[in-house]
Amino acid sequence: MPAPSLAPVPDDQSSLAALEPRSRPVDGGFGPAWPGLDPRLGQLRRDALHEVRAAEPRHAVAAAGFGLGLACLARGGDPDPLVWVLETRAEAEIGALYGPGLQAWGLDPAAVLLVRAARPEALLAAGEEALRSGSAGAVLMTAWGDGRAFSLTASRRLALAAEAGGRAGLLVRAGLPAGAPDGTSAAETRWHLRPAPSTAPPPPGPPPLGLAARAPGRPAFRAALFRSRAGIAPAEWIMEWDRAARAFVAPTPSGGLVSLPADRPAGAARNRPGRRAA
Repeated sequence: MPAPSLAPVPDDQSSLAALEPRSRPVDGGFGPAWPGLDPRLGQLRRDALHEVRAAEPRHAVAAAGFGLGLACLARGGDPDPLVWVLETRAEAEIGALYGPGLQAWGLDPAAVLLVRAARPEALLAAGEEALRSGSAGAVLMTAWGDGRAFSLTASRRLALAAEAGGRAGLLVRAGLPAGAPDGTSAAETRWHLRPAPSTAPPPPGPPPLGLAARAPGRPAFRAALFRSRAGIAPAEWIMEWDRAARAFVAPTPSGGLVSLPADRPAGAARNRPGRRAA
């Protein structure tokens, strides 16, 4: 059986013609409060823009993975596709989408509508169009660098489009210098992302050829919420992506990781004496 793949898209918005604009009701938030994590995180608005920023350029893959996880949660069981708008420079830096990899994540490649954008302006325009159409299960936008296009006005347009279409927009920004100012944004929530050590699940039986014992564990993230329009205090969590449940879960207990409580400032754990930075 041939491996699933994603067909290339020749230009910025050619594939968006398949989206038929329509209005749709908003069916609540998405999440829910992730099992085993602090319940005060609550649900995230589905008809809103959420921004994920890689804390450093080398954390770009972690930010992209976290954004994909949020997009999967926002889409839920919606039959409409996940529209993934990918800036070509981000694709060159992070890597192209890979069908078997999406399957391993728990996402059917056939459910992904890929749009490649050569410039940040094209990425924002395609994302806005997909959100406003109301025909996407969720819209994930992956950008690279800190261009002038990512202004408060641009984020406001995306937020209004998400509200009009009733579906979530996830804007992942990678390739930003470490310590770059966060600027202003109309996003409902804003996150800083770093990778966390993954924990390998115990093998179900005798390890075949010794490989299962050394198999990589679930993708793990150190996610810091630094801005919430819903009033959630800044906080940091460590979480893993469970592909079977298609949800974020608390780290495997055997791995020695714990989720950080929501009432602790995001920087407090990192700045505590004796604690090494991740």
